[in-house]
Amino acid sequence: MANLDWIILSGTLLFIVIYGSWKTRGSQNVNDFIKGGNEAKWWTVGLSVMATQASAITFLSTPGQAFHSGMGFVQFYFGLPIAMVIISLVFIPIYHKLKVYTAYEYLESRFDLKTRTLAAILFLVQRGLQAGITIFAPAIILSAVLGWDLLTLNFLIGVLVIIYTVSGGTKAVNVTQKQQMAIIFIGMFTVFFIIISYLPQDITFSKALQIAGASGKMEVLDFSFDLSNRYTIWTGFLGGTFLMLSYFGTDQSQVQRYLSGKSIRESQLGLLFNGFLKVPMQFFILLVGVMVFVFYQFNASPLNFNPAATKAVKNSAFAEEYKTLEQKHQEIENEKKSAQFELVESVYKESIKEKIKELNTAEVENREKAKKLISKADDTQETNDKDYVFIHFILNNLPRGLIGLLLAVILSAAMSSTASELNALASTTTMDLYKRNEESKRDGKHYVNVTKWFTLGWGIIAISVASVANLFDNLIQLVNIIGSIFYGNILGIFLLAFFIKKVKGNAVFIAAIITQAIIIAVYILDVLPYLWLNLLGCVLVMGIAIIIQQFTSSSILKSE
Repeated sequence: MANLDWIILSGTLLFIVIYGSWKTRGSQNVNDFIKGGNEAKWWTVGLSVMATQASAITFLSTPGQAFHSGMGFVQFYFGLPIAMVIISLVFIPIYHKLKVYTAYEYLESRFDLKTRTLAAILFLVQRGLQAGITIFAPAIILSAVLGWDLLTLNFLIGVLVIIYTVSGGTKAVNVTQKQQMAIIFIGMFTVFFIIISYLPQDITFSKALQIAGASGKMEVLDFSFDLSNRYTIWTGFLGGTFLMLSYFGTDQSQVQRYLSGKSIRESQLGLLFNGFLKVPMQFFILLVGVMVFVFYQFNASPLNFNPAATKAVKNSAFAEEYKTLEQKHQEIENEKKSAQFELVESVYKESIKEKIKELNTAEVENREKAKKLISKADDTQETNDKDYVFIHFILNNLPRGLIGLLLAVILSAAMSSTASELNALASTTTMDLYKRNEESKRDGKHYVNVTKWFTLGWGIIAISVASVANLFDNLIQLVNIIGSIFYGNILGIFLLAFFIKKVKGNAVFIAAIITQAIIIAVYILDVLPYLWLNLLGCVLVMGIAIIIQQFTSSSILKSE
């Protein structure tokens, strides 16, 4: 990285921290600190909701996902607009009417304290884990850039976020997220047009799409009912809708964003704005990843994108074997390059497409052999390199200044998501556990100070989780898997509260515990793709609660 990149990167991050702390200094009112004083306009709500979901993992993992698997991942978000409409019509009016600080307050008024506490604890467990992952993701990036160890980087990133989140609470999160989203949009559009300009002169954008399509990267819709396939139109609309309903409707990190709206209408407009912009945004980020794939059809790519893994195997006894695989990789790339030019110039494309498919298969097999060698050389190294694809492109191909901007994009996204998560974790701990179970009454300043301490505490926990985290199949999948294990259950509890009035607290509490145990078992046994866990959890908790309530009511009637 050049000095200009360091100036842009450090200047952007310092501006966010200083601006957020200064803009919201001196807040000692609980309503201001937790609900942002209910001053947010719809565009602030919409951008804040979007920034909370669009973590560094989105901009780090999603292009890598597209590079390896194509555009199909966008189906995951198809349920989001449906969820936004439902939440706007059902959830928001209830939350505003009751003037709640957290979503889980409503559960006590509808059921009882133990159900509220259980839902809050389920949220704290899964969101606490996810907060660690949103710190860990950008730490990987800077580790690749600077060569620093991950523990130091986890600490630095976590501390930056803690500073302004502790200082200003929800209002600090809201005011900084608008600047962060502006940086993100500018950066991603810039890199997209740069990739297009880097393609060979006679490879236009339409020809680039043709090249991507020949390798199966442009297959957006999958109508199959294959349960082994994680991303289909059905998992998107069914599993995705339930996941998004759970996340945006019951997850305090999102609920807190639109509870800060100036009115019900502002909150609703903000959510709808997010719902209809999010899918095109994710489509575009995936398209950036596909264009990176096309770029590497004409330019040399590493056998494995993880620089630490490559270094480990090259310094081992397996160096010569790895060098042979690299030579094979280079031969395949040269053949593919020639085939891609033939594809866009030839009238008879089917035979060329078959040749490209065979070369793609050979490349994948060669990369798998490289992964096995890396594991033999050093089994502590991460061989799955999906999350390193985009950062490799940034560091090795972008001009000076833009490297700093793109790193600022990814770190801004990390900070915005982590800030929302810490803010929500602290608010839930204060309002649902501490304040609700404290006998003596305290003034607002006391609870603001308590929330700040809980913010610091959750920040330390998040840094600790980040320090022991490892790459999964793909970071963005890991976040969604953790959510899917818990979200369906929590959503079912809320749907029972909204719509099934005959079900009482005891039945819901028992059903929720049973459901959570079943969902964890189903995931461990790998019975279903993880997105279906949202639907299963929701249906299970509702069905079990209704059965328990019916049985309990029947037993009471018989005894009478």
